[in-house]
Amino acid sequence: MRTDYRVIAIASDVVEKARATGRAPRYGHPTHTEVAAGYGPCRHCLRHFRVGEERRVLFTYDAFADTDALPLPGPVFAHADGCERYPEDAGFPRQLGEHPLTLTGYGRGRRPRADEQVDDGDVESAIQRLLARSDVDYIHVRDTKAGCFDLAIERA
Repeated sequence: MRTDYRVIAIASDVVEKARATGRAPRYGHPTHTEVAAGYGPCRHCLRHFRVGEERRVLFTYDAFADTDALPLPGPVFAHADGCERYPEDAGFPRQLGEHPLTLTGYGRGRRPRADEQVDDGDVESAIQRLLARSDVDYIHVRDTKAGCFDLAIERA
């Protein structure tokens, strides 16, 4: 699937370091590993967790780490036993659209420019509207109910 944007999951080296050390990269906070009690998603492969089956590791992550100097860390989950990173050019992960999402378009300096709430699964339209704005440089996708960071979107 060819798109005019890239889907940015958490980098493999960040997830691998959290798994291997039991500490959150950049922060040193201890990680927590448990059998999945919720669907997630895994912020590395962007698939849902199999509730009651797969183990997941919880760690502190700053979604703005490479875009702004002021930290804004929060909790994220990844598969504890390994997984492949979601391909940047694979389009939006269909499974994530099954749940209400909030897409926030940001300008330089981590300035929020516009929000789109998606409850009907039509994430592609929301992405296109946000990326059509000249004041939006990138998008963060969050679970609307939990508020957790899921992934970033950048222009291709």
